[in-house]
Amino acid sequence: MPVKIRLSRHGRKKRSFFHIVVADSRAPRDGKFIEKLGYYNPNTNPATIEIDFDSAVNWLQKGAQPTETCKTILSYKGVLFKNHLLRGVNKGAFSEEVAEEKFKDWLEEKEAKIQAKKDKITESKNKDSKKRLLEETKVKEARSQAIAKKNSDLAKEAEAAIEAEKEAAEAEAGTETETKSE
Repeated sequence: MPVKIRLSRHGRKKRSFFHIVVADSRAPRDGKFIEKLGYYNPNTNPATIEIDFDSAVNWLQKGAQPTETCKTILSYKGVLFKNHLLRGVNKGAFSEEVAEEKFKDWLEEKEAKIQAKKDKITESKNKDSKKRLLEETKVKEARSQAIAKKNSDLAKEAEAAIEAEKEAAEAEAGTETETKSE
């Protein structure tokens, strides 16, 4: 029975996530599987990958063949590198302690790269939000200045109207006093 490590699709339309499974190569994509190794969610940035490391290495040692996508995912998480190191130990190329040390160094380097990418994404989001906030502040100030100008023009017009009314009232009062004195 040829065994494959492959992805099984789940999720809704345009929001898919995948289970990483060990299955018979003749079984349907989302059908029967032997064991679920983990999941892969490409909707997040960077993609979320959760995998049972020891079980994946065990299946690779038994001869399970990963598909191209799964091969990339397993390589990203270090499963293929760990399998490579374990084959070197079995052949006697180096000791198990050296293999563990090499894998530990690789893992630390990989985690540093991932953290740098996350920091870069967070920084760019913060920079974009600050830029948008600054643009919104400029628009808000321009609007408030326009409103203040309009209010001051209205206040001047109102004062002029009040002055005109007072002058008209004084003129009427003046004409009434002139007519009375005559």
